[in-house]
Amino acid sequence: MPTKDVAPPESTALRAFSVLEYVARASVPVSLDDATQACNLPKPTVFRILAMLQEADLLQREPLSKRYIIGARLSSLAIDVMQHSTLRAQSHSVLQTLVDEIGESCNLTMLDGNEVLYLDRVETPLPLRLHLEPGTRVPLHCTASGKIFLSRMSSKSVHRLLGKEPFKRYTDKTITDLQTLEKELRQVKATQIAIHDGELFDDSVAVAVPVCDPRGQVYAAVAFHAPASRVSIAQGLELVPALRRAAQAIGSIFTPSREDDDETPAAAAQRG
Repeated sequence: MPTKDVAPPESTALRAFSVLEYVARASVPVSLDDATQACNLPKPTVFRILAMLQEADLLQREPLSKRYIIGARLSSLAIDVMQHSTLRAQSHSVLQTLVDEIGESCNLTMLDGNEVLYLDRVETPLPLRLHLEPGTRVPLHCTASGKIFLSRMSSKSVHRLLGKEPFKRYTDKTITDLQTLEKELRQVKATQIAIHDGELFDDSVAVAVPVCDPRGQVYAAVAFHAPASRVSIAQGLELVPALRRAAQAIGSIFTPSREDDDETPAAAAQRG
């Protein structure tokens, strides 16, 4: 795994934070040697830190590989930050602008365990709509946002999250087997676009795109949702440029790059 050519932090708290930050940012589960090399700390020190973070439920170990991934407590903290940060008002404004532009309900979601969590949602003013509140949780295998998150994972991770086949069926269109789902996930990964075509709710369509940090890591998704009787999948795909502009703007709010430090969210929303 790539290493950082940086001096090790001096305080115990900062050392622990550097290890926690490395594991949280890693795209794959992390070994003791990975963390030792990346954080430029003595191996016994990293071992103690990892054990402490695991005991605090900030990290957890995979049962078979014994590698480290984020724990439930850290995941909960990330959700709290996204939901209650002062930056939420800025991202909500981006969603509102998106709804004003495309005319359909839009949401911001993130992965939470084996579900999709709605962090924020702005409803269309049109009378025919499916009302979903922030805090709503939906399955991974039959939602547009869920497919965005699954497309970034290995087959092993997908299987672990979804459990045994057949997956739960919600409509006649729900994909219930891993082989069919993985074929679609490969397409999602290639295009960075995921669709929901009546798989969770009848007479509903959705299109989602990823929200990425400056390193290209996906941590959230932006999607629109509409009745299939009003918007077809083909029409929904025409809205992808607007969705991507919103995703880019929200990404610049929560994880700004150095170039974005002096840029306003409104300006970011106009880019692309």
